[in-house]
Amino acid sequence: MNFNWKKLGRVFNPLEIEGRSFLKEFAQAPSVVVFDTFVRVYFSCRPPADKNGQYVSYSAYVDLDKNDLFNIIRVSDEPILKLGELGTFDQFGTYPVSVVKYGEEYRAYYAGWTRCESVPFNVAIGMAVSQNEGKTFNKIGNGPILSYSPDEPFILSGPKIRFLNNKWYLFYIAGRRWVLDNGKPEPVYKIRLATSEDGYCWTKHNSDLIPDILDENEAQASPDVILLNGKYHMFFCYRYGTGYRGRERGYRIGYASSDDLLNWEREDAKAGIDVSATGWDSEMVSYPHVFELEGKVFMLYLGNQVGREGFGIAELI
Repeated sequence: MNFNWKKLGRVFNPLEIEGRSFLKEFAQAPSVVVFDTFVRVYFSCRPPADKNGQYVSYSAYVDLDKNDLFNIIRVSDEPILKLGELGTFDQFGTYPVSVVKYGEEYRAYYAGWTRCESVPFNVAIGMAVSQNEGKTFNKIGNGPILSYSPDEPFILSGPKIRFLNNKWYLFYIAGRRWVLDNGKPEPVYKIRLATSEDGYCWTKHNSDLIPDILDENEAQASPDVILLNGKYHMFFCYRYGTGYRGRERGYRIGYASSDDLLNWEREDAKAGIDVSATGWDSEMVSYPHVFELEGKVFMLYLGNQVGREGFGIAELI
């Protein structure tokens, strides 16, 4: 199946939002939950850097009119999650987040950030539950549900949660190595999978799902899976290991397909979306999220600087 996405434009620009100290720039890693009259898009954002130039990251949401996805109904008044306590894995950030409705509750799987000495950060995956229709979430504990192991020694991030065939599937990324780019450490990470019967206790499959096409230092992220026409389709993003903050080596959106969710065939030529010639998404496209609405299929995605100026939308045609 070849995909062809028609870009409809940028939906949300965080730089236009006022009155929220936690939301000054970035709207990263969009994740959708469809309600009766609106579409809620969860994303991650940042306040200004502190006096030492250090950032923290919060997760929030924007509600879009179901009949007009460019009509913003509301923006959350506060972050959906509090940052962790001193010394916890999510003390300095919650990015990205993936939310799913399960019965009467909403579950959020998120990446928690902590700062390090030798490299800039480390990340593990936590879980939180909402009892107020996804407005705010309470963590199930102070620690992560998925963390480092001998085979995955650092950076477990990019969670994308799916409940399929009466089983929980958590697609995520795991760090492989750090490489130096002009003396600055940059992480290399690959797409992986864990499964669960209850969404709390997870079994890692301990293998990379998507083969490299650039080189061994290719970094992959945002493994978003959807079932269409009896087949599983994954849209993800990938970049070079170094020098990726521009058009030539920046993020692009890739594609793979599977019959069993475990074995994937990569065919990026079928992804059907690329950077624009000019504008807010002319340098990179990344962190895709695909969802169905009223018989149509849409993709939310980030543009330049990995979502510093928000996210846009494309429709499958």
